[in-house]
Amino acid sequence: MKKKKKLGLVLLLLLASLAFIMLFSLNTLTYTHTSQALQAATTHSNYSVHETQDVVYFEPAETSSSTAIIFYQGAFVKEKSYGLWAAKLADAGYPVYLIHHPLNLAVMKPNKAQQIIEDYNITSYVIGGHSLGGVMASRFAHDSLKKQSMDQQMLKGVFFLASYPDKKGSLEDRSLPVLSITGTNDGVLDQQAFQNNKQFLPKDTDYITIQGGNHAGFGSYGKQKGDNAAAITNKQQQEAVFTALQHWLVSFPE
Repeated sequence: MKKKKKLGLVLLLLLASLAFIMLFSLNTLTYTHTSQALQAATTHSNYSVHETQDVVYFEPAETSSSTAIIFYQGAFVKEKSYGLWAAKLADAGYPVYLIHHPLNLAVMKPNKAQQIIEDYNITSYVIGGHSLGGVMASRFAHDSLKKQSMDQQMLKGVFFLASYPDKKGSLEDRSLPVLSITGTNDGVLDQQAFQNNKQFLPKDTDYITIQGGNHAGFGSYGKQKGDNAAAITNKQQQEAVFTALQHWLVSFPE
């Protein structure tokens, strides 16, 4: 019995050690928002920020559109890292929801947008994501469109930041506005996969390229492993992302 107890104790210690190592590894892999992004993700005169364990919600003081923006973060990137362009859209009157996923991985809960839609009674929205988040967002969009008729359709569009859909998130046969934004200095995006997977997008997809922009520049969280240096400042890339999204959104009928 003593041997069994000792063995059990050793196994518990090993499991605890492995859990600690895994958590430490995940923490070192996680990309954290800059102070500028964090400051943007606080209440200002033209918008309020409400944070829960599920989402960071930017609520405009005056809405210019009934269409909400739902966003999935890139792998291991904290959602507030996208606070700069999110704040600009909120300032322009758009409700923005930066969703938090377990371990900062959208693949851990790809349908979490449905919870946010129900919790906040959202009736009209676009969904998008950065990198892996974009892949998961397109899968959610694909499945949502299959469940709804044109009359019931709440999903108004899909956007990708340095991302693309896979076959499970195919939007090729959908009559839906789609926006794809990439940067010329992106060292993380798989360019071959990006080109190949255009087959899963509508033929009238809008493609925008940010000259000098890199992968990490779609958020504000510093350098990312494997990325190239940007030829523009993060502030400039954030402005470019905001401008592209706003121009795309204003084309939507109310």
